[in-house]
Amino acid sequence: MFAVVDKSPEQLERLCLWHASLSKTGLVFLQIILASCICFLLCPDAVAGQTSLKYFPVGPIYGYRWKLLELALAHTQSEAGDSKLEPFAEEVTQNRGISLLQSGAIDVIALGTNGEREAQMLPIKIDILRGIIGYRLLVIRKSDQASIALMTEQALRQQLTFGLNSQWADLPILRANGFTVVTSTNYENLFGMLAAGRFDAFTRGLNEAALEIEKHKNQFPQLIVEKSKALYFPYPVYFWVRKDHQLLASRIERGLMLALADGSFRQLFETYHAKDIKKLASEKRQLIRLSNPVLPAGTVEPDTRWWWRE
Repeated sequence: MFAVVDKSPEQLERLCLWHASLSKTGLVFLQIILASCICFLLCPDAVAGQTSLKYFPVGPIYGYRWKLLELALAHTQSEAGDSKLEPFAEEVTQNRGISLLQSGAIDVIALGTNGEREAQMLPIKIDILRGIIGYRLLVIRKSDQASIALMTEQALRQQLTFGLNSQWADLPILRANGFTVVTSTNYENLFGMLAAGRFDAFTRGLNEAALEIEKHKNQFPQLIVEKSKALYFPYPVYFWVRKDHQLLASRIERGLMLALADGSFRQLFETYHAKDIKKLASEKRQLIRLSNPVLPAGTVEPDTRWWWRE
């Protein structure tokens, strides 16, 4: 309220004009604040204040990936704020997971790269698995171990039929390298199909095969990790976000770079993969090298020195 007692007409006129001007200024200021709030709520890049990030895929074999993301976010916490990671609750396929990321239901995905994925999502191009997932072991029936051990590379391509999930990125890689492949839309079905003789082997990463055999040993005791062969193809695995989530991508990239610089990235990697690294060093496997025709042009091949020196 303003006192108007003992004011001259000229003073009253100036006061009214000033009050009107102030009201308009306040209204404009309020409009700016409201617009900024709406922009913050709707803009995907307003990540600094975001308290939770939903991630995919979920499961025991993916635990390292999300611990690494936690590490990257912790390295940038002082500048970007707290972020809590939450697993995406539904069990969905990889293609469905990518669609959910594009729609905003998922915030971060950790998968291998190919041209189609780079067109759909924004990758943070730091290989989080240092190529280890491109070193593939074979899951087979125990009764086939002796015959597979005697096979040449050519025989392996010609005589064995492989089973793969239809959405795994290594499906076109194996086919392009001359392997016969049948597919399933359900990962869990592969174990039963192999046990029933529908195909002869399926491939899993060095860091995946033993865990999966252990998980399924009671239901499928006849399945083992083959002991004499391994495949290798360059296969970087990245964190991915939506195309318009530039701030989140920048934060993850900066956090990973800081973790590389202080050694905590490598320490976490070696902690999670120590058993696999030790076992690999003690084994003598016939290594079959494959090309990877689905890598986008300019992709940097993985640096495997943390776990494998040829």
